[in-house]
Amino acid sequence: MVAIPKKMHSIASRIDMAHESKLEQPRAHLGCSGLGHHCERYIWLNFRWAFIEKFSGRMLRLFRRGQLEEEQITNDLRMIGIRIGGDQTRVDFGCHVSGSVDGVIESGVPEAPTKRHVAEFKTHSLKSFKDLTKNGVEKSKPMHFVQMQLYMWGLDVDRSLYVAVCKDDDSYYTERVELDRKMAQELVDKGHRLALADRMPPPISTDPSWYQCKMCPASDICHYSKKTKEVNCRTCAHSTSKDDSTFYCEKHQGTVPYKYQLEGCDDHVLHIDMVPWEIDADQSTEWVAAYKVGDSVVKNGEGHFKSSELIANAEACAMPEIIKAKEVFGGEVIG
Repeated sequence: MVAIPKKMHSIASRIDMAHESKLEQPRAHLGCSGLGHHCERYIWLNFRWAFIEKFSGRMLRLFRRGQLEEEQITNDLRMIGIRIGGDQTRVDFGCHVSGSVDGVIESGVPEAPTKRHVAEFKTHSLKSFKDLTKNGVEKSKPMHFVQMQLYMWGLDVDRSLYVAVCKDDDSYYTERVELDRKMAQELVDKGHRLALADRMPPPISTDPSWYQCKMCPASDICHYSKKTKEVNCRTCAHSTSKDDSTFYCEKHQGTVPYKYQLEGCDDHVLHIDMVPWEIDADQSTEWVAAYKVGDSVVKNGEGHFKSSELIANAEACAMPEIIKAKEVFGGEVIG
């Protein structure tokens, strides 16, 4: 007996695949929202592009819905007499730390009609929305709270209006938030410190089963493989983050534009904190890292194994016959 094939939802799956095929580039700056993350290691690895979080097509469509909702929220606020700017405003604290504000309310908030407010708009699932209405934004959504603190600090506005919409039933929740100047300055200082840090900071937990680590997109590099899968200028040992919001290549002696940071070059050497191997200081040079992989020493950079080869199959790169063949014939390890 031949089984009847299950119904294929080809249109939905194709739409999701189309969204997934649009490769979004990582942001160049360290975003204000990211500074509210509970783990400094995550913030540093994310800023250094050591992992690139991949989202399903459905999740990308959900993100799009949140962005589209901002215009509707703005229209609703204007309907009740709130005067709000329509264009996004940027705040820039220097040293890579910046962000985009949803809007600035000039007047009309019922509780304080003449007072300016930073506007922050978010959409929520029903579960998230219920938690928000029960506990308030600072406790329920600390990353959103941090965003508002930094936006207020950057724009010299001491109030924020948080507007949340429940995607299940279109319910609204609003909350006015006051600027905490001490917190805001500490957050900026934290962002500068992490952006300029050459070495990876400690994690929030060394236990991969810790509830904040289990679903973290940086969990693999942090707890398991200890190895980045990304080759770009920010995962390179030659790259230095500068306080003028640039990255400088020590090898090629120049500032690297954003578009070139994305791919790196053939002289790329994997950052020592982004690999699981011990470095052999005696066989390393200024531009080449010698890593102890198994019983062999594998050299990475400038005429030796490329970083992409070590990421693809470090164990193969460590095989004596492969090392010899590389020296004699060249070629590349691809898996």
